[in-house]
Amino acid sequence: MKVLVIEDDQGLSRALERGLAAEGFSVEVSPDGEDGLWRATEFSYDVVICDIMLPRRTGYQVCATLRERGVWTPILMLTAKDGDLDEAEALDTGADDYLTKPFSFVVLVARLRALMRRGARARPVVLRAGDLWLDPISHRAGREGNEVRLTAREFSLLEYLLNHPGEAVTKQDILDHVWASDFDGDPNIVEVYVGYLRKKLDAPFARHAIETVRGVGYRLDPQGG
Repeated sequence: MKVLVIEDDQGLSRALERGLAAEGFSVEVSPDGEDGLWRATEFSYDVVICDIMLPRRTGYQVCATLRERGVWTPILMLTAKDGDLDEAEALDTGADDYLTKPFSFVVLVARLRALMRRGARARPVVLRAGDLWLDPISHRAGREGNEVRLTAREFSLLEYLLNHPGEAVTKQDILDHVWASDFDGDPNIVEVYVGYLRKKLDAPFARHAIETVRGVGYRLDPQGG
């Protein structure tokens, strides 16, 4: 079982190397995010342990870049920080588990073994409707070979529609899933963002993928318009 440890604290990285070796793991150590990213991309590992606060590239950047490159080796993030936002960001960038320093070595080993049993995740499917596409991991979207830049909200709206091709979805459905269930602003904001998507993804390509369903809401043509 081969483990890559990306950690700039030499004392901790040496302790992890010795301790994991004693548990039967084959361990390689990397001192910074840039080198760790290169190793994790070029070589095969069963699991990666990655600190968040690293020189040259943060752990968040390492994790996100690996996922963008299609590397789905399980990643356990380590950090001296504590808090829900840090954990959420680690998981949102593609990490599989999270452990806050100081941590129990016994717990670390147990989590590593659990990640190895689970294995690498399958890459999330790129969503498509005809030549319209959206990649949830690289956060890119477009038509055919043309990438179209979208804001975070536009991306979320398109993702929701692509997950419900051919279905008539109401403004409230969209507000609940793309904004929030407790959104108390003007519901016409949905019309505004549908207009943005049409200008970026339909008009330049002479398409009409996002249809208005009178009295209901909107429907995405499964064939992409």
